Amino acid sequence: MQTSKRASSRVAAKMAAAWIAACSLAACKVGPDFSAPKEPVPDHYAGAVDERLSDADPDSTWWRQFNDAQLEQLEAQAAAGNLDLKAAFLRIVAARTEVQQARAQGLPSLAASASFNREQFGFAGILKSQHADIGPTASPLEQGLVSSIENPVNIYQLGFDASWELDLFGKVRRAVEEANANSVSAIEARNDLLVSLEAEVAQEYFQLRAAQMLRKITSDLIDAQRGVFELTLNRRQHGLADEADVEAARAQLASLQSQLPPYEQSIASAKHALAVLTGRTPEAMDLQFGDDGELPALPPTVPIGLPASLARRRPDIRQSEAALHAATAQVGVSVASLFPDISLSGSYGLRNLSTGYLFAWDSRFYTAGPTVSVPIFHGGALVANVRLSRAQAAEAALQYRKTVLNALQEVEDGLSSLHQDALRTSALQESVAADQKALDVDVDAYRHGLITYISVLTVQIQAVQSQQQLAQAVLAQSTDMVKLFKALGGGWEKSDEATMP
Repeated sequence: MQTSKRASSRVAAKMAAAWIAACSLAACKVGPDFSAPKEPVPDHYAGAVDERLSDADPDSTWWRQFNDAQLEQLEAQAAAGNLDLKAAFLRIVAARTEVQQARAQGLPSLAASASFNREQFGFAGILKSQHADIGPTASPLEQGLVSSIENPVNIYQLGFDASWELDLFGKVRRAVEEANANSVSAIEARNDLLVSLEAEVAQEYFQLRAAQMLRKITSDLIDAQRGVFELTLNRRQHGLADEADVEAARAQLASLQSQLPPYEQSIASAKHALAVLTGRTPEAMDLQFGDDGELPALPPTVPIGLPASLARRRPDIRQSEAALHAATAQVGVSVASLFPDISLSGSYGLRNLSTGYLFAWDSRFYTAGPTVSVPIFHGGALVANVRLSRAQAAEAALQYRKTVLNALQEVEDGLSSLHQDALRTSALQESVAADQKALDVDVDAYRHGLITYISVLTVQIQAVQSQQQLAQAVLAQSTDMVKLFKALGGGWEKSDEATMP
């Protein structure tokens, strides 16, 4: 008994020594090591010519610079309730689970088993096939031996099976590295979605306020035109105006009234969009935001930072970098497939024909030993996988570079649009002021009978168009400001994905 125990101890010690030796060799990882790419970027943005722009780091919660409480509330509701964000969070959970699965491939596995079998060996049939004499002419001893072997037996067995694939060439570790990079990519995809969501909420809110503002302008113009129409009717009754003036005034009033339904539709559509973006039914916000509204004032200063910091702020660039990291790690996985796989396996258990002796020391059994699998011929598939993974890594590097260039282009386009919007808004403000002054003079002259209504109508149409163009220009300036903030990539740094449902 003691001799058997000492033999088992020696075997266990040899297995432990083999495992320690394998661990010392496991530091090798084939394939390229990933290093973060560094694309050349300019020192400053070429389009940063506006006096409101500064090189300070952009504000992560840029929407607060508009000083609008309802906008801030909408942003918070969207971040908490948007269904696309919740789906993106589940994709992060799935990616992290894949990391755990990849890590498990490099750990030892242990399984317990228990079995019961009733067997009959069919030994008599084997003897007959070999023309052995087991009939009446056989000796009683032979007949008794065959009969005892032929009886069915019960086999009880308890045991443990262990195995461990040694990661000598880093195949598992590269797979874990790839899974980690994919997990980072899922997080950055969620961040990119959050940045786009924040921008979309702000743009829909500005569309709502602009439509309310245009509706208010048009309603005021309708009231003013109704007064002009009544004045024209009165002048015709006194012979101071003809039928053409009356019909022209009536047509202008109807034209202004026809502009109200599109604004009402824009208001309703914006409310429905905001409700869905916050994870609610479309009609949930029909009673919010009041009847009148103004576009929030633009921030007096806009920090845009430097191009060198853009790669750290833009989630799409960070996601592209993570994709490049995953593709690089996949090269290591494919290269490691060219090398032998070595695994250690063993089993230990108890086996007996009777439960009464199952736990006896003499009922034990065990197996232990290494297994080596060497790839010899796979029709070129393994080499092709290496070439494929290298090509995909090269493509990922080009995609990363393209993403950086697109990000720089979006910022430059945003800066240019913002500058041109400011020039256009300033010019339209002067035009609106001049047209309104001219309209006031002509209306006063018309009241005193100095000019015909046709002269007033021409100036009135021009004044209406100028006011509408100014409102659209202010809206374009606000939305282009939002696009610039989105291009700069802020709005995700302080989000906490762990608090999402």
